[in-house]
Amino acid sequence: MEGSGAIGAPAARWKRHIVRQLRQRDRTQKALFLELVPAYNRLLEKAELLARFSEKLQPEPNDVTPATHQGPWEESGPDSDQVPSPATLRKWEEEEEGLRLVCGEMAYRVVEKSAALGALEAELEQRRGRLAALEARVEQLQEERAQQAQRVHTRRARNAALRAAYEALRAHAGLQEAALRRLEEEARDLLERLVQRKARAAAERNLRNERHERAKQARVSQELKKAAKRTVSISERPDILGNGIKEQAQTLALAAAEPVSLESEAGEKWKRPFRSASATSLTLSHCVDVVKGLLDFKKRRGHSVGGAPEQRYQCIPVCVAARLPTCAQDVLDTHLSEVNAVCFGPNSSFLATGGADRLIHLWNVVGGRLEANQTLEGAGGSITSVDFDPSGSQVLAATYNQAAQLWKVGEAQSKETLSGHTDKVTAAKFKLTRHQAVTGSRDRTVKEWDLGRAYCSRTINVLSYCNDVVCGDHVIISGHNDQKIRFWDSRGPRCIQVIPVQGRVTSLSLSHDQLHLLSCSRDNTLKVIDLRVSNIRQVFRADGFKCGSDWTKAVFSPDRSYALAGSWDGALYIWDVNTGELASSLRGPHCAAVNAVAWCYSGSHVVSVDQARKVVLWH
Repeated sequence: MEGSGAIGAPAARWKRHIVRQLRQRDRTQKALFLELVPAYNRLLEKAELLARFSEKLQPEPNDVTPATHQGPWEESGPDSDQVPSPATLRKWEEEEEGLRLVCGEMAYRVVEKSAALGALEAELEQRRGRLAALEARVEQLQEERAQQAQRVHTRRARNAALRAAYEALRAHAGLQEAALRRLEEEARDLLERLVQRKARAAAERNLRNERHERAKQARVSQELKKAAKRTVSISERPDILGNGIKEQAQTLALAAAEPVSLESEAGEKWKRPFRSASATSLTLSHCVDVVKGLLDFKKRRGHSVGGAPEQRYQCIPVCVAARLPTCAQDVLDTHLSEVNAVCFGPNSSFLATGGADRLIHLWNVVGGRLEANQTLEGAGGSITSVDFDPSGSQVLAATYNQAAQLWKVGEAQSKETLSGHTDKVTAAKFKLTRHQAVTGSRDRTVKEWDLGRAYCSRTINVLSYCNDVVCGDHVIISGHNDQKIRFWDSRGPRCIQVIPVQGRVTSLSLSHDQLHLLSCSRDNTLKVIDLRVSNIRQVFRADGFKCGSDWTKAVFSPDRSYALAGSWDGALYIWDVNTGELASSLRGPHCAAVNAVAWCYSGSHVVSVDQARKVVLWH
């Protein structure tokens, strides 16, 4: 019933609309004929009056008297009303003529009105047609309106359902966020408890190690006291004293030799293998000093009495004597863009190169040639630095993609991504302790990483861009754009030392014994810093040598006898650290600025890379 009422209401409305239109039409047409009908009635009245006059003007035959029977002297009397006079006839004729004119004018007006009436009737028919079309259009629009109303109703129902589902999802998301916050809080609590347990365990281990070291030192002291009571004879052997552990062990072996009269050997002299050393005599007290120096050296290397034991890599063998390269043995052009970094592995026959093409190529040195081993893919940006861990099983690279990436040798895809920097990562180096690394970036931070969890364990904020980093046992050294080298203790929160240099620092290289640091800077010099006295010991310059970029790398030779760097014109410059003089300069395959150089641990090969995509092996 409601539907029929809703349908009947529009029908009654359009019927009333038609009735109103018809009444309007009647009023309009009536207004048009209001002037025409009175004029037409007046015309009929005048026509009727004219007809009566005409009847009066036509006399009957028996009433007409010839004009000849009447004399001029006869006057018309009152009885002569039946025959009008000529003047009257003329008057009547004039009136008849006027009436005819009026009748013609009225007839013309009737014709005009009739034509206007026809035009109005045609217009009326046209408007009726338009009205019918509009009524049909109105019916069509009403049908469309009903359909749209139905669609709106459907859409509103769907919107209501979606709004209810959205509210349900929002409530569920709120519950999930609350659960996530609770889980995060629990995780933080668990992590804090784990850290506390580790701290307690470390303290216990430190205490045990301290007791063990004290006992060990007591035994060593007793042995030294016993050895001090003996007389020692030492023959001339210029090769027994060096900078390594092997020479110190030989000294201890000599200290335990068969006792001989000390006075008979007091006058004998021997010479050190160093150029700057003078001849001295070796006595038992000197042996004691050597042993004490060994203990002090172990303390400097991180084996302090109270120090916790750390998982360290095995030591890389030290090169006895590096050989100066003289010629280029192999030249390759395999990268798609400039090559920015190169690094040798621990076995000296394995190296990696990285460039702006986001690829790291691994090479084998076989018979004086470079043979492709593997290509590491998946870097997010241009490679700025590569480094092998001391075991040679992993490769760490810094990229322009605000991250450092870790590969396992033998696997083409990246193993881990160390993300957290907000700008280009310019340097990435392994630490001597396992599963730890350090990165430097242009976002003015240096970060320490736990590689086991791919977690940033520490962030160091600096006032300047970091261009390179190197790592010692418990120290991190960073070179910066503000012409300063900063030293950071891994066990402390602050910078422990700052050494200013002239020019922006482009690279750092730490000697194997961690006693000397080589820096390269944009003032076109190399500087050797003695870390024992924290002072610049030597400055290397050469005519024609010039840094080609802010990431030009310079390195020590494995035995720290030479310093090597590449120049903007493609030449390699080698300085003798002992004399401070330029030992050699190599020119040849490179025709663009040399970005980085590497000297293998055996001291037999050098590799250089440049901005023209060349990789050159020197021998």
